[in-house]
Amino acid sequence: MTQTDPFEIFFAVPPGLETALCDEARDKGFAAPQAVPGGVVTRGDWSEVWRANLVMRGASRVLVRIGSFRVFHLAQLDKRARKFPWADTLRPDVPLRVDVTCRRSKVYHAKAAAERIERALIEELGATIDPKAAMCLKIRIEDDLCTISIDTSGESLHKRGHKEAVGKAPMRETMAALFLRQAGYTGQEPVIDPMCGSGTFVLEAAEIAVGLNPGRSRAFAFEKLASFDRQVWDQMRDAAPLSPCEHRFYGSDRNPGAIEMSQANAGRAGVSQWTEFHHRAVSDLVRPEGPAGLVIANPPYGARIGNKKLLYALYGAFGQTLKERFSGWRAAIITSDTGLARATGLPFLPLEQPVAHGGLKVRLFQTPRLR
Repeated sequence: MTQTDPFEIFFAVPPGLETALCDEARDKGFAAPQAVPGGVVTRGDWSEVWRANLVMRGASRVLVRIGSFRVFHLAQLDKRARKFPWADTLRPDVPLRVDVTCRRSKVYHAKAAAERIERALIEELGATIDPKAAMCLKIRIEDDLCTISIDTSGESLHKRGHKEAVGKAPMRETMAALFLRQAGYTGQEPVIDPMCGSGTFVLEAAEIAVGLNPGRSRAFAFEKLASFDRQVWDQMRDAAPLSPCEHRFYGSDRNPGAIEMSQANAGRAGVSQWTEFHHRAVSDLVRPEGPAGLVIANPPYGARIGNKKLLYALYGAFGQTLKERFSGWRAAIITSDTGLARATGLPFLPLEQPVAHGGLKVRLFQTPRLR
């Protein structure tokens, strides 16, 4: 596999968000993306791998398939692993860990398979194997086909590199970006989160509007691969100009600590000039001057807060406030509890697929423009 040969690239995402991620990949210009269980598949060269890590807001990881071969027993796995061109992709001075899964194959013992792969890497490449290494080699043996992939991201891509303060039960940035997309947000309207926590929805909306790449502030595993070109990467990372933005993005929360967190996070993300955060309850939410936009929130739900009666009152107040003050705006709520969503009294559109989040299945409940 050379620098310019196209190969398979996989964008990972929580189940239920594959279609939204595929839409993003298409909008970002990746070649013929296809939604598959757990992610999106496309093809490209190494520069497209780097670009994906830099610009994809919804992907949690970017994996590259670097090769595959048939294998029917451990001795054959050992032989073919030793002949595999590891040095085309991996550097011997960068420690790595090996993650093996086996399904419906004659080689069914993942630990034994991992031992063969690791031995080949040590003896043929001179690699150091470390179970805590940031660089991860993923081996999938399914239907007797051994597929070898590299996790090019390292830390999950929801870690943008500029958000230090988080509250309880935070919404991951990657999921927030895809929920914004599902709610029809394109960066051309104001956004309000009246239960903003650490400001995730507000920051994501502002970054989308002004054209800030999500991966601009962090390092990636691909920077320690043999295929990496620092000069090309630096040019790619520094190339994006900011877009003009006439809108503002608002967050509020009844917890003053959340407002402090959000303001600090906005400062680190470089979007303070487009964002405002206010200490207020949902019932005190104020419609800002200017055009209508999107109100989006990830309110507490039953598994996070014990007293359901208080939650029904919160959702009811939220819905009433929107109906009274936000004519022309759209609303979107992420919750695991359909009963709580209905307590808002809002006119929801047909539901999106459920999405795994924090051990629960959550859904996006969204409205048309409110009357």
